[in-house]
Amino acid sequence: MDPLRNYFDLVSRVDELCQRIEEEFRTHLACRKGCDACCRHFSLFPVEAAALAQALDSRGAEETGRIRSRARLAPEEGICPLLQDGACLLYEARPIICRTHGLPLLAGTGKKRLLDWCPENFKGVKSLPDAAVINLDVLNTTLATINSLFLAEIPAGKLHKERFLLADALLLDLP
Repeated sequence: MDPLRNYFDLVSRVDELCQRIEEEFRTHLACRKGCDACCRHFSLFPVEAAALAQALDSRGAEETGRIRSRARLAPEEGICPLLQDGACLLYEARPIICRTHGLPLLAGTGKKRLLDWCPENFKGVKSLPDAAVINLDVLNTTLATINSLFLAEIPAGKLHKERFLLADALLLDLP
């Protein structure tokens, strides 16, 4: 059985939700190639690191080598090592945070709830329906659970650590 199946199922559900929001608010979204201020170097759960490494390994040797060279040179903070000319080099395999960025995200509980989105998006929108808001706490809890299941399914080894910098995920050599 594929240990990444739960992660890919979650990605599919997240993509469906994001596509519905994007379709409904198409005229209110500024996100596009070149709009990349949010493309930062961040850390990932091991399950996302493995998925990203797998996607990179499916590329040709020359492209994989170029991306790994960029990853080796990437500082721990700053722009994402996958960002080139305003576009993601592994867009189809981007992590969940990248898939949801810019869209309305709700986080927190009780009176400490915060609704946030890219300030370039949703200009002129007076209110957002519940169906257009992504509950970040639920999403993160689901991702953390999937990560735990992933780690329980794979043999102990290099993926068994708390987090990976995105660049380090690109340098993983998986069997």
